[in-house]
Amino acid sequence: MSMRIELFHGDITAQRLDAIVNAANSSLMGGGGVDGAIHRKGGPAILEECRRLRDAKYGRGLPTGQAVATTAGELPARWVIHTVGPVYAADSDRSELLRSCYRNSLAVADEIGASTVAFPLVSAGVYGWPKDDALRQAVETVRHSDTRVERARLMLFSTAELDLAFGMYPELVAGA
Repeated sequence: MSMRIELFHGDITAQRLDAIVNAANSSLMGGGGVDGAIHRKGGPAILEECRRLRDAKYGRGLPTGQAVATTAGELPARWVIHTVGPVYAADSDRSELLRSCYRNSLAVADEIGASTVAFPLVSAGVYGWPKDDALRQAVETVRHSDTRVERARLMLFSTAELDLAFGMYPELVAGA
């Protein structure tokens, strides 16, 4: 089976898919950007499950590159898959950690039975990853992952990111 990869500009919290991926911080307690929006719009159930995960397994926080699922609370998706992206550093190649965010999120999607998943562009916001390389890492990792996920939607924050994505990957399905 071949996975369909879609490029979309829009709000990840509005996606009616099985799962959405949260570019979380290691505390799992919410934050800014995508993480804050997911926690705000999803309501207290997400934070409560994150607290239980911290208490039971991730006392020091979720390690960079790993992924874990919770309820989606009041969001239209069924689950939120939280992953912690690496902070970009020009003097250190952290690409494998970034790729592991996508691979591990897809592995968690397989574990929970999600066949449709929306991803943000992990680490390309406040973590400073150059958008063209973040996009390349995302698409190529998702494209070559061994998963049962049937459709992966990469949610892009701006129309400029969408234009960049279609310049790099014109064959991918468009949406807004």
